[in-house]
Amino acid sequence: MMATLHSWVRRNLFANAIDSILSILVVAVLGWLSVVLLRWMIWDAYWERIYESLRLLLIGLYPVEQTWRAWLTLAILCTAVGAMQLPWSRRFGVAIWLTACGAAVFVLAPPGLDRWGGLLLSIMLTVVVSTASLPLGILLAFGRASRNPSLRACCTGYIEVMRSVPLILVVYWIWITVPLFMQEVSISSLARGMVGYTVFNAAYVAEYVRSGFLAVPLGQREAARSLGMSDWTVATEIVLPQAIRVVQPALVGNVLDVFNGATLVFIIGLMDFLRAGQLILVDPTASSQTNEVYLFMFAVYFVIGSAITFGSRRMEAQMNRSTR
Repeated sequence: MMATLHSWVRRNLFANAIDSILSILVVAVLGWLSVVLLRWMIWDAYWERIYESLRLLLIGLYPVEQTWRAWLTLAILCTAVGAMQLPWSRRFGVAIWLTACGAAVFVLAPPGLDRWGGLLLSIMLTVVVSTASLPLGILLAFGRASRNPSLRACCTGYIEVMRSVPLILVVYWIWITVPLFMQEVSISSLARGMVGYTVFNAAYVAEYVRSGFLAVPLGQREAARSLGMSDWTVATEIVLPQAIRVVQPALVGNVLDVFNGATLVFIIGLMDFLRAGQLILVDPTASSQTNEVYLFMFAVYFVIGSAITFGSRRMEAQMNRSTR
């Protein structure tokens, strides 16, 4: 282990004189910054404000007596993710995840969707939007690759329009227009925000999937058709599984983009994790704890983002090993 570490350090940090000088300077600067930061965190920072506002940061205005629902939801999602890592569950991964998502929403829904807030809102928005975007994106990718000119034009136009406008505009537009067309039905702001975010993100998922289609050798499709398979069978049983396998790391990375973009739901009055932190600082007594609040939020975003990135790299490594 030590020999491997020594070899890596020598090869990547001290390969030549310039690399050695730069490595020493970077390590010195990082060490100094770490000492300053740790000293401030231990001696000068006022973390009591974070502790006092932890419920607002984690679940927003969700009823206190219903907090157990949030913990149960977290347990359901973590169990599903863990189960999907087991070898025997690969064939049932989609079913496991869809069941977990449905159960999570069912558990959290009784107090009202608009009561969701804080980190709970950010996570659930990411889960629902990422899950709903995948089948819609696959259908759009199939439509764009279709031989039907009308269907191909419609799907291409949809994808290009959604990729040409900002997310905040799409979410706000759907939030406003849905009640105009469905005046008899009361739809929560969160549901409308999820719909807007889903139809926006599906366009990007479609392009990921379409790039996977292009990676599948044309000869496989021609061979399948020569055996008498229909276009639908070729697309769903031969092309799609291979395409998803190729773009799986990119799709997992897209989950991180959805999580980071969840902060934009403040435009429709929802209080995500970042907005909850900003509301804490509105209190005049907490105005001096700006550094503590933003450092805490940075750490949470960093941990979640790193976990998603790690998952993406692990999937990519597994895919590379299986194709050797």
